[in-house]
Amino acid sequence: MTSPFLGEFLGTLVMIVLGDGIVAGVLLKRSKAEGAGWMAITTGWAFAVMAGVFTAVACGSKGAYLNPAVALGFAVSSGNYATLLSNVAAQFLGAFTGAVLVWIHFGPHWKETPDPSLKLAVFCTAPAIRSAAWNLISEIIATMVLVFVVAAIFSKAVSQAGPAAGLGPYLVASLVWGVGLSLGGTTGYAINPARDLGPRIAHAVLPIAGKGGSDWSYAAIPVVGPLVGAGIAGLLIRWIRF
Repeated sequence: MTSPFLGEFLGTLVMIVLGDGIVAGVLLKRSKAEGAGWMAITTGWAFAVMAGVFTAVACGSKGAYLNPAVALGFAVSSGNYATLLSNVAAQFLGAFTGAVLVWIHFGPHWKETPDPSLKLAVFCTAPAIRSAAWNLISEIIATMVLVFVVAAIFSKAVSQAGPAAGLGPYLVASLVWGVGLSLGGTTGYAINPARDLGPRIAHAVLPIAGKGGSDWSYAAIPVVGPLVGAGIAGLLIRWIRF
């Protein structure tokens, strides 16, 4: 009973469970991974993307976008918007559900963590230096790099047949790891509207012990920035035609 919608939903869910899960492990008190740092987070997110892509493909989504920005970028580059809305809906639902599972998994650790900002950081991103214009630019550039290089990886100019069977998810995961290490330090590299907004909504509605606000004043940046960056990348891909 596979389908593109199911694939995008489950793939995004798995990505968020593992991605937000590594952040929770590093930030929440009395976790065995507490304090493991940025390298653990970027590596965990890379593995999370790899697992999500494999899941999405196995469950029926050949594109395995897991990200409204990536889906938009490839729609712009191809001119085919037929499945964009259904993919985006599945991704947001998957991201929200994945965040709920992370909350359940780390049940007693929320109460043990006194800092509300650390709890929020498990679910969504925040900038290192808060400056709306610069934060938006960071998200645009990081997402533009993500979408453009994903297209390059699967380009016929690189290989007529594409990457060897099963290799694609590892290459994309390596790219996400690189983006996180190189460009993620400014805003936490949302680079994915569903990854940020879905869990942010979960944070807002879940009865998380001792939580604070969901930082809605910043919430538009990790949605708008990735969409703009992906759109620019899509236009570049269409112009270059690789």
